Amino acid sequence: MYRSHTNGELRLANVNNEVTLAGWVQKVRDKGFMIWVDLRDRYGITQLIFDEERTPKEIMEQAKSLGREFVIQVKGTVIERQSKNKNIETGEVEILVSQLTILNKSLTPPFTIEDDTDGGEDIRMKYRYLDIRRNPVKDNLIFRHKVTMEVRKYLSEEGFIEVETPYLIKSTPEGARDFVVPSRMNEGQFYALPQSPQTFKQLLMVGGMDKYFQIVKCFRDEDLRADRQPEFTQIDCEMAFIEQEDILTIFEGLTRHLLKEINEVEVAKFPRMLYDDAMRLYGNDKPDIRFGMEFGELNEVAQHKDFKVFNSAELVVGIAVPNGASYTRKEIDKLIDWVRRPQVGALGMVYVKCNDDGTYKSSVDKFYNQDDLAKWAEKTGAKSGDLICILSGETNKVRAQLSALRMELAERLGLRNPKVFAPLWIVDFPLLELDEETGHYHAMHHPFTSPKPGQLELLDSKPGEVKANAYDLVLNGNEIGGGSIRIHDKKTQEIMLRHLGFSDEDAKAQFGFLMDAFEYGAPPHGGLAFGLDRLVSILGGQETIRDFIAFPKNNSGRDVMIDAPAPIDNEQLTELNLKLDLKTN
Repeated sequence: MYRSHTNGELRLANVNNEVTLAGWVQKVRDKGFMIWVDLRDRYGITQLIFDEERTPKEIMEQAKSLGREFVIQVKGTVIERQSKNKNIETGEVEILVSQLTILNKSLTPPFTIEDDTDGGEDIRMKYRYLDIRRNPVKDNLIFRHKVTMEVRKYLSEEGFIEVETPYLIKSTPEGARDFVVPSRMNEGQFYALPQSPQTFKQLLMVGGMDKYFQIVKCFRDEDLRADRQPEFTQIDCEMAFIEQEDILTIFEGLTRHLLKEINEVEVAKFPRMLYDDAMRLYGNDKPDIRFGMEFGELNEVAQHKDFKVFNSAELVVGIAVPNGASYTRKEIDKLIDWVRRPQVGALGMVYVKCNDDGTYKSSVDKFYNQDDLAKWAEKTGAKSGDLICILSGETNKVRAQLSALRMELAERLGLRNPKVFAPLWIVDFPLLELDEETGHYHAMHHPFTSPKPGQLELLDSKPGEVKANAYDLVLNGNEIGGGSIRIHDKKTQEIMLRHLGFSDEDAKAQFGFLMDAFEYGAPPHGGLAFGLDRLVSILGGQETIRDFIAFPKNNSGRDVMIDAPAPIDNEQLTELNLKLDLKTN
């Protein structure tokens, strides 16, 4: 037996007990005649004591050789500490060691294995197995486990069945984003790793499974935006014989359950907002509603003077920054520089200070009088002491720019409290999005999303106006889940694919198996998938999903610990019937 107790469980009640402990050496304090060692495992830290008067000489000599991260086993007696440590749960006792076994020595770690480490992210990712020993990372992984256990508990109690779907599937039309896997036994043919189990969960509904879920790995081989991973985990769900309201009710329940069980927070309301309203009021489809600063559109009150910047703009829009009138000119100039950054892309910013005496001072006083500025304040909801920030330009671009500014200001003002949770459903998305480069429409969600009832016929005449029977769940400005009611009959699916540019032959080649299944009694069905990585990080009060993944990739999609991806040798290439033509400049 390597241990009778963990390093986090001994208390005063255990005094005089003979115990066996094992773990890693956290720290050694050698006073010559007495040595203290902090022994750590994932349950906590217990202090060991080696004493010249009470410890055998050979054990003392062994103890003097210990270094950080040595793996050891000790036997000894629990005694009461003279100098107690209130910072750890075992701080009232220590172990007077009688036997010491060094199970494995350790090199000096490249960074300190402590909560506040001296290791940067790159070096910690390279030695992630050491990083996991630190409490912040260990606790995050335990936290993730608790969340997934509660998810399984809730869904199982609601009658959902967990079913595994294949990882080796057929490449989708978005092939550039698939990870492809060559088949050795089928020369010249490839599997793809799934971006989601979408078609398989629909087939499970055809198969009568009724309520399905899966905590599943998904894969996308695409340029990584901030805090994205090429492999990610979904809580994937599907239900049959339901409408949108049924799905929203079930997954409001799941979110409430998690917030209550994990965070001890009760959330009463899950407001709903139309996609069009979210874009108009917040500039994006995942607004953070923990704070205000809603957009005020100013075209009708700002485009009647000789200010060409506004007159030539498709949209003039502003937000009121609480107590922002106190900003100095230097601070405002820094905001202007911030929106001009390439990541935001605004050409500039107009501002108005709402003075306490009811007057206004703006950067465009040459063109607008006090009555004009008062109307701007009314449109943006600005009060005395606020600052109005105004951007103008092409509608979609300027909304995105002002949305970025709104979030940046909220961060600076401390309005994004991670302990406050504000869920929100976004509904009635456009079914199709126009690709400005090609002029063609593509599915905003995926090709299997059903249009809202009664809107299918609009596909021919007004495709951009067709609304999807789709919904996203937003939490604190992050999309944590999304889904839709699916198309469940062959004819409608054929119409949808035709409008997405598929020929009948291509549609049959790509999705013939699904449309064939629809002819064998497919029930109405729909579903939703949560992004588990993002959900866990938000529930954990953090923004970075990598902190909650055991072995994450870096921003370039590389695993720097195992050095992947990596080349494979020519023998493997030959066996896979592949030939690389690597051209050098």
